Amino acid sequence: MTADSGNLRHLTGPAAALAAASANPRRIAWIVLASMVVVAWLYLAVLSTAAGLGGTFGALGPGMSVLDRLLSLSDAGSAAFAILASNGWLATLIAVCATSPADWSAGDAALHASMWLTMGVAMMLPTAAPMLRTYAEIADTAAAKGRRIVSPLVLAAGYLTVWSAFALAATLLEWTFGVTGALSGNGAMLTGGLAVAVLLVAGMYQFTRQKAACLVKCAHPFPFLFANWTEHVRGVYAIGIRQGLYCLACCWALMLVMFAVGVMNIVWIALLAAVMTAEKLIGRRWFSHLVGVVLLVWAAVVALGLPGGIV
Repeated sequence: MTADSGNLRHLTGPAAALAAASANPRRIAWIVLASMVVVAWLYLAVLSTAAGLGGTFGALGPGMSVLDRLLSLSDAGSAAFAILASNGWLATLIAVCATSPADWSAGDAALHASMWLTMGVAMMLPTAAPMLRTYAEIADTAAAKGRRIVSPLVLAAGYLTVWSAFALAATLLEWTFGVTGALSGNGAMLTGGLAVAVLLVAGMYQFTRQKAACLVKCAHPFPFLFANWTEHVRGVYAIGIRQGLYCLACCWALMLVMFAVGVMNIVWIALLAAVMTAEKLIGRRWFSHLVGVVLLVWAAVVALGLPGGIV
């Protein structure tokens, strides 16, 4: 037993757990990051629910109609959603989600920006696991040598700064599509031809050299982190930004697929998050190519109007 654990003998229950966690900064960082992801997913679930209650869940995009079917089979479920819809705060969200981008107020735009920012946290922070894990391992080695260590939270902050900028750009793009009439329904889905174009671009990008190079940086961050190691907060934040830029260059096309399937479609938010996380954990080009083939075939099915074209 360590001296620190001996000092905690007089504590019990939650107090002991909190004290033990406080003695381990790395554990605190992981808890904070995990909590951010959980809260982000809950917020997206609330927004998706509000958007569905404003019309039908099926209007939010492929895969969401299952919620309409479940509601039709359960009187209790329908009653519960009716109660939710009558809630003043949620009723406001329902109204905002049903508003066309062409009619957005500043508050509406801010809400949609928060949605894209939350998607960045929910979808992209888990994909940063290789970077955060590698940083923590290098930090442990440096700490054992008596070196000063900067919290992984600073690295994550730099990373999320990049995706915050993406959130603003995506909000502007959503507004632009809405003003030009390119979006259909409160699910904010691109119309057929543009949806096919997005799927084609996303599919082809999976085969590019830039995609491959950035995937290597994201999936195998040790050389970059080791070569740029620093004990200064500003330096670690800058490393997070650079890694975030690699991640953005790796995943921007897949993120734009949300415009083809509905930006409030939580089913596809989860699917794309799983694909991008798996892509970085596997770290092999064959997986990226497989995803690219699926997207290109999907684009062809939609373009030809064949059964299975769900856009």
